[in-house]
Amino acid sequence: MFDKYIIVEDTLRNVHDGDGVTGFELGVRLPYYRGLGLSMVEDVEVTVDGETAPAEAVSLTVHGNTYRLTELPGIFDDRWEMGEVATVSVDKAGGLGRGEHAISVRERLRISYMPVPGGGADRKTLALQG
Repeated sequence: MFDKYIIVEDTLRNVHDGDGVTGFELGVRLPYYRGLGLSMVEDVEVTVDGETAPAEAVSLTVHGNTYRLTELPGIFDDRWEMGEVATVSVDKAGGLGRGEHAISVRERLRISYMPVPGGGADRKTLALQG
């Protein structure tokens, strides 16, 4: 429904820890007209330049709370609201190289009144910031 708004422009950055780069992150939104409990976010698949990050390497930060993607099924007391920009972080030694990258994000959502998983996908070319 709101697929073209999933990936937030100008948010692709490497994550630094001391002198090293430990991964990258970008801003994402829900492709749904309502907020959802985090336990209903079944997957956030991140693909960069044709390489899909393993679920174990992905985390989601919503309003300051960070969860590993693999933890989301058990998070019953936190929500991701419609329009709220969350940060998806991917552990990747060395991060991403300078320049533009083909980014694809696919979200699978469990929506109570739908018999099949909902969600959406967005694809954009983003330049690495900073």
